Order: sequence, then C-alpha cells, then structure tokens
Amino acid sequence: MALRLYAATTSAGKLRDFRIAAEKYSVSIDPLPGIETIAEPEEDGDTFLANAASKAVYYSRFAPGELVVADDSGLEVDALGGAPGVRSARFAADSGLVDSPDANDNTDVWNNMVLLQKLAEIPETLRTARYECTLVAARNGEVIQVADGTVEGIILDAPRGNGGFGYDPLFYLPKLGKSMAEVDLETKLSVSHRGRAIAALLRMLSS
Repeated sequence: MALRLYAATTSAGKLRDFRIAAEKYSVSIDPLPGIETIAEPEEDGDTFLANAASKAVYYSRFAPGELVVADDSGLEVDALGGAPGVRSARFAADSGLVDSPDANDNTDVWNNMVLLQKLAEIPETLRTARYECTLVAARNGEVIQVADGTVEGIILDAPRGNGGFGYDPLFYLPKLGKSMAEVDLETKLSVSHRGRAIAALLRMLSS
C-alpha cells in the first residue's frame, strides 16, 4: 500500500511541488481534508523548525492516525541580517502594506517590492541570500520526522521569469544563470529548498 500524507497547506504552489516530488517515491500527498474550515494556528516561532513543527502537530490532530506534513520556509538575505526569514510571507505587511478586503491577493508583489526597496543601495556582490525550508511530519499530535532543504542564490535588482511564486522572480541561481522563476518545474524541484526538503523527508518516511 502506497504511503499517504496530508499536507497542511492551502497554497496551490506548495501542493503542486509536494505532489510532483512525491510521485518519484510512490507517495500520495493530498491537502488535509477540511483545512479551509480549520482555524489557523499562530506562527510566532523564531525558527522555521518551530513554526513547521507547531503546524504539523496542530493539524495532525484533525486527521487521527494519518501522517500530516507542514512546512515553514522563507528567504534569508545576508545584507538584511537574515531578514525576512520567518517573516517572509508577511514581509510587506510588517512594513504596513496590506491589500484591501476586496482586492486580489497581491502579497507576493508587495513582498518583492519591499525587498527591492530595502536592497536599493546594496551592490550585487552583497546581495547573497538563501531559501530555507523545514518540513515536519506528525501523527496524532506528535512529531514523526523532520527534514531540511537549502539553496543559495543572489537577489536580482528586477524580477525575471513568470514561473514559481513568492520571491522566485528575484532569486537568481548563479550555477544555472536563471532566476527561480525561469527554470522549469522539474529543475526547480531538483535544486530548490522545498524540493530538497521534500525529497529528504520522503526518503526517510519510505525507508
């Protein structure tokens, strides 16, 4: 019987990455049933591990006996002292930029704009950064397995590419000569922080 996991996320981008990576391991990953109706837990941890573990433990209680996986990931920019880090998804909101209730979700656009503003005077040689991802699998409120993934890059001075999500259009991969938003999905999963974390977690769970 194939291993089944439930992903504690409503992000279409994350679900897509999870599912494509899982195919290689004969693992099925589906969104946690009813997650849209479950109140979200606080993400107030100081580390990706703390937030991912908190979410995995919390959501696993809504699917007794099942493996539930949650992630926390983000961008760390050296010139900004490691920011936005665990606040990556809320970077613009922390600066006071929020969408009106009737607006389309422009979170990624605002976050990228704030990042560019903060790095406006920083030369390319000092724009080093990394994507970090921590994945935690839990069952019945207990952590079962933890995996991490990292990828190094440079922050561009303007977006490139139409793929990906989050900070991908600004995250340049020197070895490939492309931004994360310019690489195809299969390549992205082989080099990205999330792809590496997923692969590591699935290897652990499948062994």
